[in-house]
Amino acid sequence: MAGKSANICWVKHFWEFLTTWVGLTLTLEACHLKRVHSHKVFKGIAKWGKTSVGYFYGFKLHIVVSDEGELLAYMVTAGNVDDRKPVPRLVRKVFGKVIGDKGYISSDLFDQLMQQGVQLITKIKSNMKNKLMPLIDKLMLRKRGIIETIIDQLKNISQIEHSRHRSPTNFLVNLLSGLIAYTLRPKKPSLNLRENDLKLLMAS
Repeated sequence: MAGKSANICWVKHFWEFLTTWVGLTLTLEACHLKRVHSHKVFKGIAKWGKTSVGYFYGFKLHIVVSDEGELLAYMVTAGNVDDRKPVPRLVRKVFGKVIGDKGYISSDLFDQLMQQGVQLITKIKSNMKNKLMPLIDKLMLRKRGIIETIIDQLKNISQIEHSRHRSPTNFLVNLLSGLIAYTLRPKKPSLNLRENDLKLLMAS
């Protein structure tokens, strides 16, 4: 199977103090690449997709979680859907800043989110001009270890991905069951952000 893939977008929502939301995309493979041409369960539904580690055949799960790992929103798309496409819908009730990795760089997405009252902050590519960035934004971009932890729990503990589905309905039931199982876990991956630390960073 192709390796895990995750793009991260971090949504910072301001109330009395800063709260951080985390969004990510992970792949859900329908079958092994060698069996794609004989695979019938998801024929016409699953699509070829490409990640930084290679190709896969299946779907993508786009989710948004809180800074304490609580699942807030999700969307399932075919594997060929751009990771940036679901972002406006996933963060439509959010204002403030959305911080993402290089996979979310897009002037069109930036403009669309600005119209929603959300500012898109991303890391820059090597061929882009350097730009000044507030310390809090740099800190959020560096806190990416939570992503692999969330993916590991969803795929290996909640078992949301396997290639034994007998129907699309079975796939969705298994996926929803896995997401529910994740939400019921007493301890979830957390950014471990403290209110006082955030206030100091915001003032810097």
